[in-house]
Amino acid sequence: MPRTTDGDGTPVPQRLLAAATRLFAERGYDRTSVQEIVEAAGVTKGALYHYFGSKDDLLHEVYARVLRVQQERLDHFAGMDAPVDQRLRGAAADVVVTTIENLDDAMIFFRSMHHLSPEKNKQVRAERRRYHERFRALIEEGQKEGVFSTATPADLVVDYHFGSVHHLSTWYRPDGPLTPQQVADHLADLLLRALRP
Repeated sequence: MPRTTDGDGTPVPQRLLAAATRLFAERGYDRTSVQEIVEAAGVTKGALYHYFGSKDDLLHEVYARVLRVQQERLDHFAGMDAPVDQRLRGAAADVVVTTIENLDDAMIFFRSMHHLSPEKNKQVRAERRRYHERFRALIEEGQKEGVFSTATPADLVVDYHFGSVHHLSTWYRPDGPLTPQQVADHLADLLLRALRP
């Protein structure tokens, strides 16, 4: 059985993911070979296939790990004992910050999603749908309470916000004038202003 950690104690799956993320970001998914990934991670092909069945599985995990964090964070905000507008604002800002913190992963994914097998593609779509439905439920809750306007359907509001989030990788620069939190605050405030009755 392959070793689970290397000399510095980093677990092999994390090393493989880090190497794959860097190479996919630099060269593109389709131009990165399994051999290049294992060499960059300093492991054998056997280790890669032990933890990830294929390069396809690595691409899926690059995105899935970010989505898992974002789902946990959204569940936290949605479940808070606070007014719905505060919970939505917190969730709306948080997804911007976590996306910026994982910009390579987001960029790789949206650029390479079409390379996933149909089965993996379906799985990712289901995971994203669960996230969007939880976010939409917050908007609908506010609309029912009269806190948010019902002029725009909740689905369209979700698409509007996540369109901005998915677009971050095309323009956000860490050395730019705004911090991740400032960008998040601006986008969350825009969303809340758009929802005011």
